Amino acid sequence: MGAVLPLLALRAFTEAARLGSLKAAAEHMGVTPGAISQQIRQLEDRLGVTLLLRGRHGVQLSDAGARLFPGLSRGFGQIENALLELESFTHEQTLTISTVPSFASTWLVPRLGDFSARHPDIEVRVEASARLVDFQRERIDIALRHGLGQYPGLESIPLMAPVLLPVASPRLLAEGPPINSPQDCLNYPLLHDTERADWPLWLQAHGVEADSRSQRGASYDEDLLLLRAAASGQGIALVQDNHAQEDLHNGRLVVALDRPWPSRFAYYLVTRKEALKRAQVQAFIEWITQQAGAA
Repeated sequence: MGAVLPLLALRAFTEAARLGSLKAAAEHMGVTPGAISQQIRQLEDRLGVTLLLRGRHGVQLSDAGARLFPGLSRGFGQIENALLELESFTHEQTLTISTVPSFASTWLVPRLGDFSARHPDIEVRVEASARLVDFQRERIDIALRHGLGQYPGLESIPLMAPVLLPVASPRLLAEGPPINSPQDCLNYPLLHDTERADWPLWLQAHGVEADSRSQRGASYDEDLLLLRAAASGQGIALVQDNHAQEDLHNGRLVVALDRPWPSRFAYYLVTRKEALKRAQVQAFIEWITQQAGAA
């Protein structure tokens, strides 16, 4: 046969024989049926034998193919198992964290150098996304989310509850209807961050069933832009209290509604119960709870 094994052709033959179909083999390998057929023909030409008998209902092994298939099937199975073991080993050394982009850029990433210095053997991978995490299908170890702590079937650890103030320009509030309760904020345009999650959660934390009005309004990717939009009278913004202090002091903004902050509206570390057994996960939990306590 020669020194160089035609691995692609051998794999095409093995999958076609296992599945009994050139089309099914092509779908499994991510190529066209024509490519599978060509690879098998080239292999047959090289070996000088017919390996597959093509019929109306698929393909069947010839006598020569039946002698070749078991060994190849075992060989490719061993290769796949070896790759799975390597992937599992690599995953054990990697900690994958999912969080929303704003929290990743402003809080988590600037602090991760400290974690890496303390745990140089743990490789941290950050996925910045606002979408929900499917822990059953995705290789995510930990999700950091801002919410009410309601994560059925998962373990959640409260980290910190930064106070968000509803702020607006004095003129907007003077010319609009009075705000005596969280529900009254819905009578105004609401200004959002890019995730558009804070207003619905803030209202829910105060016992208000958020309707479609809680999702309407312009969105901005930074608190500074939210503050400028609110100061110009575009609506009410929810921003961290320390970010709004200068504008509140200068009178450009006022607090639209002064209510005690609901402590359950916080940042949470969310993970699967079985993930808590991993030393890497425990190390990160210990580190981030210390960081949150010092924030």
